[in-house]
Amino acid sequence: MGLSTAVLVALGGDPGGVLIGITAIVAISSVISSVTGVGFAPADAAGPGGPVAPLANATAFASGPNSISATSVLGNLARLPADEFSRYLQTNADAVGQLLVSPPAASDISQLWGSFTAAKKSVFLKSAPHVVGNLEGIPFDVRGKANALDLTQTIAKTKSQMASNVGRGVRLELGRQLDTLKKVQQAAKSVKGGAKRTLVMLDTSGAPRAAVVIGDIAKAKYVSYLVPGMFFSVDEQLVDWASTAQELYTEQTSWLRRLLGTSAATAMPGVATVAWIGYQTPALMNIGGLDLATQGADALDNAIAGLQATRIGNEPFISVMAHSYGSTAALLALQRDTVTVDALALLGCPGSDAQSASQLSVRNHNVFVAEAALDPVVHSAFFGSDPGSASYGASVMKVAGGIDPLDHQTLGASIGHNGYFSEGSESMRNLALIGIDQGGLVTIASSGAPKTSLASGR
Repeated sequence: MGLSTAVLVALGGDPGGVLIGITAIVAISSVISSVTGVGFAPADAAGPGGPVAPLANATAFASGPNSISATSVLGNLARLPADEFSRYLQTNADAVGQLLVSPPAASDISQLWGSFTAAKKSVFLKSAPHVVGNLEGIPFDVRGKANALDLTQTIAKTKSQMASNVGRGVRLELGRQLDTLKKVQQAAKSVKGGAKRTLVMLDTSGAPRAAVVIGDIAKAKYVSYLVPGMFFSVDEQLVDWASTAQELYTEQTSWLRRLLGTSAATAMPGVATVAWIGYQTPALMNIGGLDLATQGADALDNAIAGLQATRIGNEPFISVMAHSYGSTAALLALQRDTVTVDALALLGCPGSDAQSASQLSVRNHNVFVAEAALDPVVHSAFFGSDPGSASYGASVMKVAGGIDPLDHQTLGASIGHNGYFSEGSESMRNLALIGIDQGGLVTIASSGAPKTSLASGR
């Protein structure tokens, strides 16, 4: 691809395995002495004149002799009675925040949360909403409540600081933060006629990250993650990305009704789509490296593990639909054999480190590739093998538009690098079918589509 192509683009865990059981954690914690200080000032130590702390002052962690390990923190959280729980969270806020910096296995967090009494759960949510809202393995409805509380508190704090006697530069920075928070608030608000929305990730430290779920992810039979590529930011794109997830949700439920017919009224499977901006996407000057893709892979891996940890015994069909640089991040995540998904769609992909679809943790090699006309990124193989090549073994789906072979409706074409999520397009039609385990109904430009049906889904 190279810089010239990048310029054109600019224009256009085994979830079931428990690594450390709660019993072991408690035993370890009985040996490790509790330390209440971590040797550095909290993020908001600048006082009322400085910028507001980014949703929490518990996202950094000191190293050295006074630091508290995540294992010790988990052990303390597990063993402390409810009457001591609140004080521990307050006096060890930075150490508790380490759970987000170096996340324990989602299965461990799920087990820990399940061991809490109702009183301890309530105290944890109210005392550390930022941690609860972003910790994979905690139930999504709880995370939604925690993030809503955290967002409300931070908006109020930001407004209060803006009204205080601060300098012009600080006020401008606070204004930008407030604008981002309001965009998140807007994206997380359910729209009239749409499914319920839940804010399941929110971190505005550094480059903001957020994720909004459309539908009930705790019960949905089909869950689709939408992973964006370059130039995607929470403040600029989260509202539109949530709208795209809503459109995919609507398309998926519409297809389920058509395919199920009269039985849809009594046995309609649930659907959830996730507008996921869980990593810092690249801009023009840092698109050439894989550092951000690796960070995205880590975050996506953790997010999927979190979903699987909360749905043991009732696992959904999980699909990942990744665009541009986001597809490179998704490919890196699925090469690790730490999580496995049921379907993967790569849209405008700039290359794969894996040599073939068989090297990815995708069940039944259920991998699809979309390559729109006039997209300068496809076939570039800038980051490795070309997933659209015949040797890769993926199914190349049609996105050029035409007549739907099933309902004979006219489908729009996807043109260029950013047209894959256009409403009414053949691309969106195919993505909807992939997400509900109907890969056999996807319109294919080359052979190799898996033969699936509703009956084969979970």
